Amino acid sequence: AGLAAAAPRRDADDRPVLGAAVELLERPAGTVHLRHADLGEHLVSGECRLEESEVEVAGLDLTGSAGQSFGTFLCGGISLRLTGEANDYVGKGMCGGTIVVRPPAETGFTPSENSILGNTCLYGASGGHLFACGRAGERFAVRNSGATSVVEGVGDHGCEYMTNGVVVILGPTGRNFGAGMSGGVAYVLDEDGHFPKLANLEMIELVPVEETADVALLQELVYRHLDTTDSAKARGLLADWPAAQKRFWKVRPKAANTPAPAAKPSPAAARV
Repeated sequence: AGLAAAAPRRDADDRPVLGAAVELLERPAGTVHLRHADLGEHLVSGECRLEESEVEVAGLDLTGSAGQSFGTFLCGGISLRLTGEANDYVGKGMCGGTIVVRPPAETGFTPSENSILGNTCLYGASGGHLFACGRAGERFAVRNSGATSVVEGVGDHGCEYMTNGVVVILGPTGRNFGAGMSGGVAYVLDEDGHFPKLANLEMIELVPVEETADVALLQELVYRHLDTTDSAKARGLLADWPAAQKRFWKVRPKAANTPAPAAKPSPAAARV
């Protein structure tokens, strides 16, 4: 479905919102930019100069199965909310904005035990937020240099060559996690005690989440994940947060005692 055919509406804050159905897109969905802050009736292609700190000025509510590169090169001020699933390269090169991917409410499976994103998501991203209610594939956040994300599991080579940003994994990982990771921070939920054997410890170290700033940031991101995706996994963790916190590892480069990054605003994550 073309976005131009979607009927525009405005939300409670007078921001334009478009709704559309997508299925096996031939061209990447979400590679839309703002020509100016006043969008009028439609989003149009053009140069984007919105900074990450800008509030959300436009949103796209999509349903269905998105193809390759959903939300690639997304910039500040735009939120993409997909009810369905997406393939590889979600958020590739994004510098701002927010991507939310969640399954339909009537789904008959447990989202945290199933994949909702493909491989190599957030490749080379430098900003923005990604929240996915389900697992991602291999090489998640490879070369991430500034994006913030919460997902519920990843495949092999997670956070490979990551240089900046924050990644929260609310579930299992594959092998070789953090290979070549020289910056940023990851928080990984280790429910079965296997994560230390799956991490590549050549350049990273694992420490408990105990510092006040780390605890606050992690909890806030889990809350944002719940707010944006209605994740049952996040809700369960927050119901007994003191116990949940103890099951997380903080993954950081060995080169420095990495402090918890300051939380960045997420326009799509209003607390409910």
